[in-house]
Amino acid sequence: MSDAKKTAELDLQAIIKKAESQTDFPQVSLDEFTPPTYDEWKQACIELLKGAPFEKKMYTKTYEGITFEPMYFRATTEEILPKQSYPGMGDFLRGATPNGYVNAAWGIAQACDETLPEENNELLKHELEKGSTIYNVKLDSATRDALDAMQAEKVGDNGVSLTTLSDVEKLLNGLKLDKVPLYIYAGESSVPLTALVIAAIKKAGGDVSKLRGVIGADPIGACALKGKLGQSLDRIFDEQAAVAKFAVKNCPGLKTFMVRSDVYSNGGANDIQELSYTLATAVTYLRAMLERGLTIDEAAEQIMFGVSIGANFFMQISKLRALRPIWAQIVKSFGGSEEVQHIHLHARPAKFFMTVYDPYVNLLRGTSQLFSAIAGGVESYESSTFDEPIRKGDEFSRRIARNMQIILREEFGLVQPIDPAGGSWAVETLTKQIKEKVWAEFQVIEGKGGIVAALKEGYPQEQIAGILAARLKAVMGRRDRIVGTNMYPNMIEERLDPRAEDFAENKKVRTAAVESYLATVDAKDALAKVDANNFETVIDAAASGATINQLRGALGVLGHNVDGSDEIKTIVPHRLAEKFEKLREATEKFKAEKHDNVKIFLANMGPIPQHKARADFSTSFLQVGAFEVLGNNGFETVDDAAKAAKESGADAVVICSTDATYPEIVPALAPKLHEVLPNATVYLAGTAPAELVETYKNAGIDDYINIRSNCYQTLLAMQQKKGIA
Repeated sequence: MSDAKKTAELDLQAIIKKAESQTDFPQVSLDEFTPPTYDEWKQACIELLKGAPFEKKMYTKTYEGITFEPMYFRATTEEILPKQSYPGMGDFLRGATPNGYVNAAWGIAQACDETLPEENNELLKHELEKGSTIYNVKLDSATRDALDAMQAEKVGDNGVSLTTLSDVEKLLNGLKLDKVPLYIYAGESSVPLTALVIAAIKKAGGDVSKLRGVIGADPIGACALKGKLGQSLDRIFDEQAAVAKFAVKNCPGLKTFMVRSDVYSNGGANDIQELSYTLATAVTYLRAMLERGLTIDEAAEQIMFGVSIGANFFMQISKLRALRPIWAQIVKSFGGSEEVQHIHLHARPAKFFMTVYDPYVNLLRGTSQLFSAIAGGVESYESSTFDEPIRKGDEFSRRIARNMQIILREEFGLVQPIDPAGGSWAVETLTKQIKEKVWAEFQVIEGKGGIVAALKEGYPQEQIAGILAARLKAVMGRRDRIVGTNMYPNMIEERLDPRAEDFAENKKVRTAAVESYLATVDAKDALAKVDANNFETVIDAAASGATINQLRGALGVLGHNVDGSDEIKTIVPHRLAEKFEKLREATEKFKAEKHDNVKIFLANMGPIPQHKARADFSTSFLQVGAFEVLGNNGFETVDDAAKAAKESGADAVVICSTDATYPEIVPALAPKLHEVLPNATVYLAGTAPAELVETYKNAGIDDYINIRSNCYQTLLAMQQKKGIA
């Protein structure tokens, strides 16, 4: 145990002993209050539910197979409360350090993604000046795939374009790498980029031993996303072992693996699947490094986890708390010391839950996700910009994202509570349930021979696809709500300018810069000496002027996939809102091109109090598709309603009134609507009792709009009839 940790533990024990000896707390009498029993509370709830089933309304089923209870009790959680477990100790359930964020707050890692290296350098400096505490560099797709800018289809699509040593020098120029951690996700291999970074630091006279953070690879995650790798997995592990050994000896603060969960979360996975498959991936990396000569302590210290934070607040807190003891147990089972059993945990919001429409709601989603991540005890966090699904962020969106963290740290005082969720009956129960389910699913993967074998079999893909289908079904029926998308759409919204990148111009500029640099260097001799098992030779080639793709080619033959066999089935990234977004975009495009829209006339019958509830529901339901809804204050007679409907020329009509008045209104009005609008579809707002279904159908009701309707399919059918979709 380190001296610092011994001191922290002694301090904590002294605090505990002092608290236990404190006996002069005042006695507070609560005799004036009569404690209600659970049965009394339940009966009060049943009365308020007005006939709705208690078990259905008060218990919430999750996609993880866990049911949230309406109330949790100490009596049922007594055995699992962490009475003898403290932060920074044992299995790290309660946090990685004894004092939480008190001495050192979580790291603020605002992503910097400008295309040109020199511009991204300025952005990195600006972010640090404004409150970020980590240099978080986001690479474009070509750089992650070790392609030179001249070979790329979309230069700068997701981040900075790096090809040469000169590019990396421009990126790192003036950065305080001896004081500020550097985070880079490098794709399937971190070796070419790490060599360029080390070479650039050495050329500038810097001390590589002080380099901290991660230049991390996740080859299995990359393969799950793309279906194949640029070289065999064994070859990648060989070179990753070489760079890991270099890091252990020369820059011990640098990690070389970044195990990211976003390939699973963006595919629609539930939290159990996300953690299980990510842990299984990390275990594969541990085994690969052990086979190549690293000790378990060295291998464990090479791994950083990048976890996605989802939408369910308490589930996210609990999953982070569950992840730490499971990883500690895994590392311990390999023989790892206590010093390396704590997980290095970075997090960011899951892109799966972000929206294109009403994007400012992403700020609210992001705040909730950030809060849960901090309560769960992450070591660093990247707040995504609210416009991330649309474009690269700008000064405004980056400032808001960054300041969300600064406000919670500086004004809300979230650095003070250590393990704020500890002892919560609900959170402790959820944590236990998640731990058990994650461990069980992890064992399933182990039983299949590990994550690579499972992916080749298609097991994770199949499991995730099942959850994705369930999520989409719930969203299309609006049982799961996406504010601003499938519920409460903003009909006067002005779309954000996507500021589309000029990839052709980016490529032209970058190609000129690269060719100008290459004209001054000759790396042929150094490239010929590159040995994948000797990272120093890769650094020498980078220092001699080799490009990232030349380094990749010298390290290994291109064109292989995960093990030389067939490609695996990819886990396709999604966003939960994408189907509704596509629906609305189709309507808006049709409006712009045809100057027309799907028109729906509301046949509101009777005075406003009689029809308002269903008219409002129908309006919100239909505006999700950006349709034109023609409202009114109601009609006294069916003839008046039919006349107004005819004059509207609507594509569809929705009859809105009450269940009590429908038996009289529907048989009289529906036939008239079909007569005056023979091509229109006639809907009834609400439902029909079983004994009246046939009657309403014979009268001319084509379909219903109610809380059980599949909103997406209903709107899509309207579009198709109009010729939009």
